[in-house]
Amino acid sequence: MGKNKTMIRQNDIEVNDFQQVANKVSLITIIGNVVLSVVKLLAGIIAHSNAMNSDAIHSASDVFSTFVVIIGIRLASKKPDKEHPYGHERLECVAAIILAIVLFITGLGIGTEALRNILHGNYNDLQVPGVLALIAAIISIVSKEGMYWYTRYYAKKIDSSALMADAWHHRSDAFSSIGALIGIGGARLGFPIMDSIASLVIFLFIVKAAFDIFKDAMDKMVDHSCDGETEKQIYDCVMKNEKVMGIDLLQTRIFGNKIYVDVEIQADASYTLQEAHNIAEAVHDDIEQNFSQVKHIMVHVNPAK
Repeated sequence: MGKNKTMIRQNDIEVNDFQQVANKVSLITIIGNVVLSVVKLLAGIIAHSNAMNSDAIHSASDVFSTFVVIIGIRLASKKPDKEHPYGHERLECVAAIILAIVLFITGLGIGTEALRNILHGNYNDLQVPGVLALIAAIISIVSKEGMYWYTRYYAKKIDSSALMADAWHHRSDAFSSIGALIGIGGARLGFPIMDSIASLVIFLFIVKAAFDIFKDAMDKMVDHSCDGETEKQIYDCVMKNEKVMGIDLLQTRIFGNKIYVDVEIQADASYTLQEAHNIAEAVHDDIEQNFSQVKHIMVHVNPAK
């Protein structure tokens, strides 16, 4: 009983750390996006740049995305209850799927507008933007790429698919700003079509990122097994126990950002029930201590043939 209480306390600490990191990252990026949106909007108005105005709206949409991440992570961190005995981790995958859809729609809007401009040649009424728009685009690229790496670092640290999706949303905004920079520069040099060509390339990058985020979230939603390398490491961890004579079955499944493990081990048939139980418990503890992502382990002992 004492061991169970200790486990519960450790899990509570892990959940609290998870939420604190996610909230800190989200708050910083929200503040950054609000400031950046205002700066880009002012630059777009003053420098007469429609591309920069559109980019400002894109940055503002990132604020909405980050709120989706906060809600998703908060719901996913809820403790198991009677109706959800295995926890709520998959709700974070739902948040990642929503962000993937938002990312795809954003990219589709950029690509559609660019293609329409290329086909119809809507450049005659384009007003040449000022230098301020170029400066704002450079600031946006540096800022959004910084947000991407900052969010990505903590997403990997706490293994959050929703936070990783938000990181890619930041990078999509950096791509958008690159398109704005090329478009504004091209317009000032007399080649406004460069804006649309760059936007089409950015559209492909954004759609690829959205697809990767969606696929990763869906894999975690449908009990996808771990990669072969992780399963091999778990296998080796089990076999380090000298009393384990073999493994009959090893299955893993990803539940949200956690891993569930089912393993059937072989032990000497002459062992007592208590001895077999002790071996199973030792295997359970070894896996738990060596793999922080593992939430639940079921160990079954078979008599060795």
